[in-house]
Order: sequence, then C-alpha cells, then structure tokens
Amino acid sequence: TLSQHLSPMQPSTDQAHRDAAEDAQWSRPECQVWTGTLLLGTCLLYCVRVSMPVCTVAMSQDFGWNKKEAGVVLSSFFWGYCLTQVVGGHLGDRIGGERVILLSASAWGFLTVTTPVLAHLSSAHLASMAFLRVLTGLLQGVYFPALTSLLSQRVPESERAFTYSTVGAGSQCGTLLTGAVGSLLLDWGGWQSVFYFSGGLTLLWVCYVHRYLLKGKDRSLALGVLMQGLPLARPSKVPWRQLFRKPSVWAVICSQLSSACSFFILLSWLPTFFKETFPHSKGWVFNVVPWLAAIPASLFGGFLSDHLISRGYRAITVRKFMQSMGLGLSSFFALCLGHTSSFLKAMVFASASIGLQTFNHSGISVNIQDLAPSCAGFLFGVANTAGALAGVVGVCLGGYLIEAMGSWTCVFNLVAIISNLGLGTFLVFGQAERVDLSPAREDL
Repeated sequence: TLSQHLSPMQPSTDQAHRDAAEDAQWSRPECQVWTGTLLLGTCLLYCVRVSMPVCTVAMSQDFGWNKKEAGVVLSSFFWGYCLTQVVGGHLGDRIGGERVILLSASAWGFLTVTTPVLAHLSSAHLASMAFLRVLTGLLQGVYFPALTSLLSQRVPESERAFTYSTVGAGSQCGTLLTGAVGSLLLDWGGWQSVFYFSGGLTLLWVCYVHRYLLKGKDRSLALGVLMQGLPLARPSKVPWRQLFRKPSVWAVICSQLSSACSFFILLSWLPTFFKETFPHSKGWVFNVVPWLAAIPASLFGGFLSDHLISRGYRAITVRKFMQSMGLGLSSFFALCLGHTSSFLKAMVFASASIGLQTFNHSGISVNIQDLAPSCAGFLFGVANTAGALAGVVGVCLGGYLIEAMGSWTCVFNLVAIISNLGLGTFLVFGQAERVDLSPAREDL
C-alpha cells in the first residue's frame, strides 16, 4: 500500500538530519578553541552587565539620583533582557549561534564604550541611562539562547555538559573581574573608566572572533559547513505543537524556571543578609568567596557529568542526578543559612549553595539540547524567559516576606520550596530522548 511505501521515508529523513548534525560538529581542536573563546565571551558579557551596579553609587553622586531612581536604572536591564530570549534562540537555530553572538556583542560593546559620552548628551540623565540599560538587556538577552543553539549543533552529546559548564563559568569570572578591577578603576579614573574597560575588551574580543574564527579561510576553524548553507538545511519553522505536547519539555521549562528564580533570590538578597546579620563582616569577603567557589564547582560538575555518561550511565539518569545536586542539595545549604549565627558557617553554606547551583549547567541546560538540538536555542529562550520573569517575582516576594516576617529564614524557605518543586517535576517527567523529529503521520 501507499502508506507502507511512505512510512520508511521518515526514518530516512531523521537519519539524514542526524548525519548532517554529526558532520557539522567541531573537531576536538576546534571545540577546545571555541570553548576558550566562548568562556571569555561569557566573562565579558558579565563584565558589561555588572558595570552599572559597580558604578551606581558614583553615578548617583554625579547625577543626584536617590535610591529609587538608581533602582529604576538597575532594573531597566531586566526588562530588555526578557524580551529577546526566544528571538535570540530562534535566530541561533536558523542562522548560526556564533553569528548572533558576534552581532549582539558588537552592539553591546559599542553601547558600553559610549555610555560615558551618551550620559552627558542630555540633561535627562536618568531617562537616558535607563534607556541604555534596556537596550543592553535587549542585546544581551540573545546570548545564552544562541549559545545553547550553537553548542547543541556543534558539540557531541558526551561532551556537552563539560563544554557548557566551562563556558558558563565565565559568568562568575566576569562578575569577579569587574568587581575587582572595577573597584580600582573607580578610584583611579572615575566611573567612566569602568565602562571603557568592559566595553573596550568586548570590542577586542569581537575583532578576534571575526578575524580568526569566522573569517580565516585558511584555518580549520572557518566553520566551512555552516558557511556552505547549513542554516538552510535546518527546519524552517519550530514544531511548536509537537514540542509543547511533551511532558519532558514542560518538565525542563519548570525546572529552569525554579532554578533561575532560586538563583535570582540568592543573588539579590545574600549581600543584604550578610550585611544585616553580620554587620562587622567585610563586604569583599561575602561578595567574592561564594562566586569564586562556583568556578571550580561548575567545571567539576561538567566533568563529572560527561565522565558518568562515558562510563555507560544513561543520559537522563546523569541529568537527574546533576539536578538533584543543583536544586535539591543546594537548597538544603540555603536552608542552613537561616539557622546559623556563625559567619564562617554562613560563608560555607552560601558557597556550597551557589556552587552546587552551577550543576544545573550539566542538568537542565544540557537536557534542553538532548530534547531538541534542532531548535534548542528557541526552547532555551522560552525556558529562560519564564525563569527571568519568575526571578523578578521571587525577588519581590522575598523582600515582602522579610518586611512582613522580620526574619531571613522565610526567604531561604522560599528558595527551598521553589527549588524542590522544580526538582520533583524534573525527576518525574524528565526525559533525554529527542522530541523535535517529525512523526510519520503529522504535518508540522
């Protein structure tokens, strides 16, 4: 019959997609160079992102901002950041994540370098700075979805966790770099020098990637397969209905939402917690040590995940184990923060909680690539948008609970509840089988 003749065609099509994906993957030397380059790119992303928080006090003095006005400028970044997650992921799936990253980095690097000049072009300093932060958020919002798309296409499954964890460690490196160097630059050259520093380094990085990794025709890293039309071979549209009918897709979105929400709550309130609970402690200690500890934790999590898979453990088993560490055990240490009066113990608990949260890079972040490598950027964009919005709600709720209850314990209880809801959903419904391959009898 006709259906008997047609049914074998779909496996052949799916196999062709798999073969094309394997051909597009980086060789080991290419992967090593790109991993280092993207690690630096993520570092610079966060250098730019935290430049404004580092300079807020100095800028407030120059422009006469009060706390509320400074808060408007700082929060403006987030609203732009939420709007381009899905767009960035979809563009990464269609034209190549490296191209999206390069174009956006060019723009946010230029905006950052010109911030001191633009700040003085208008007398409405508050409005102009808030607008610049919205633009920066819009441009940076595409980075991680495009990165997820790029790694899902270019890195073998057995190496994705370590690669993603290594690149993700750049977020802690960038935060520490701007926190340390930015403090010195503030004393030596004023707040303007911090923006020149972070924006200038970003533009140098863009020039390097453009010249040596994307344009070097005589080099092995020219990405010839992509330049010859790989984007045209990718699906022209995202299989929306097929993806969102799968419980495993909703499980990873729910887990990403809870992970991001917990992270934002700790990121926002930990400094205040230490300041109020241990008023004689040094700010540079509790603002640096947890994030410093997160760097080796992230690398170890990626190494452990790939090692377990290479030893024959199923991918979904490893992903769930990493999430148990990243959401379950990390929330336990967060709970401990609310029940200690020792600064040393609090530092250990905070470092353990923040460090273990980096195991999420080897869990849900890679699981998105397991489920839908052909549209991983889009799916990550959806999940990260939900996570970012939930993070804002969680941070506001945390502040309300502190005011209403007068205790920090309720904030850490909130982190534990959110984390374990996401973990439970992922443990029950999480899977690692692909869900983006077209079924035989479904027109997508």
